[in-house]
Amino acid sequence: MSDYERELREILSGNRSIIEKVTKSCSEEERRNYFKIMDSPFIVVRAAGSLGIADIVAVRGDISFLVEIKARKGKSILFSHEGGRMQRKAEEMLEKCEMAKVLPLFAFRIKNYHGDSWRVYSLRMDNLEGRAKIVNERIPKVGKTASGNYLLKWDEGMKLSDFIGYMSALMK
Repeated sequence: MSDYERELREILSGNRSIIEKVTKSCSEEERRNYFKIMDSPFIVVRAAGSLGIADIVAVRGDISFLVEIKARKGKSILFSHEGGRMQRKAEEMLEKCEMAKVLPLFAFRIKNYHGDSWRVYSLRMDNLEGRAKIVNERIPKVGKTASGNYLLKWDEGMKLSDFIGYMSALMK
């Protein structure tokens, strides 16, 4: 498990010491939102070894989602790199999530950034139900190039702090 996978797992699990560490350079509003996760944390398990289509699975109440985690120094990730492996993995994740009606998310952490360094995206899906559908409608979608390859643009994602704040409000 990478340091970034571990970091996101601990944030979503409500680990106070990790949240304090990652929010040192955040704005006061970002910090407040991050700390809201402690009131209603997720159970988060590593999925890479068993599912192979995502890095972690997060479960809480009546919402669950798979998360594929990416970290880069640059502000974009084109999925056609690495011989198309990332593109195929995203397509497989979408296919399996559509069959199971589970929300697929991508988390992109930019390295060496001051402030909220995480961004969250979802894939376009039409068959979600309940809270998963509501959340999916709110989160920015993974982009696509003219040739159909997935593309993450860090600037276009939802801040993780905003995602946590939204999820906390949704659970009330």
